Amino acid sequence: MSAGLVTGVALLGALAGRAAVPLAGVFTDSPPPAVRGSGPVVPSSDHDLAGAAFGSGRPTDGLRTGRGVAAALAGTLVFGGLAAARGGDPALPAFLVVAAVGLALALADLACLRLPDPLVVAAAGAAALGLVPVALAGGTPERLLTALAGAAVSFAGYVLLALLPGARLGFGDVKLAAALGLPLGWLGWPTLGLGLLLPHLLNGVVVLALLVAGRVRRDTPLPFGPAILAGAWLAVLLP
Repeated sequence: MSAGLVTGVALLGALAGRAAVPLAGVFTDSPPPAVRGSGPVVPSSDHDLAGAAFGSGRPTDGLRTGRGVAAALAGTLVFGGLAAARGGDPALPAFLVVAAVGLALALADLACLRLPDPLVVAAAGAAALGLVPVALAGGTPERLLTALAGAAVSFAGYVLLALLPGARLGFGDVKLAAALGLPLGWLGWPTLGLGLLLPHLLNGVVVLALLVAGRVRRDTPLPFGPAILAGAWLAVLLP
């Protein structure tokens, strides 16, 4: 893809990032849940600690004050990276739509420790609806089976992690991993493996930095959705 087209896609990403702010706000106007996931919202005083760590005392404050520019920059980076790495891939539009939904998911999780089901379903639907015509037009329907297998492996792996004693993964994380397993599986098993490994490495670095800085305690609830999304994005960029 030419530099001009990459720039155009990156600018589109800025718009997607900015649009993700009000979209995430639709799902974060209620109090945060006591336990991470995507179920009913129950107030929790622990959210104040997470808000302090990420610069928002209440769910909506973080989305309405200063997040617009950061979200636009994130969208520019995410879309520009995908365009540069996958510019010749006919599946690029599907990846971009998933990324756009992912920006809203990351904002929602950062704001109130939730990965709303409607957004997770939208990400999975965008991947499926975008990849099916590409597979049929390219005469490679078997890649759809690999994509489904990627989703199944991601789901099973994260379920096992979530059920481990002391695990802090919520089932919102499990469902998001399964949704992202579709595009990661489409790209092959090495990409899927990276997409499953990188979130834990990224999250470990972030948590360690926050602990050293004194921004969180060991028992502070922290969002994992952004790490899942960032890890999947990096896996797609790598050859």
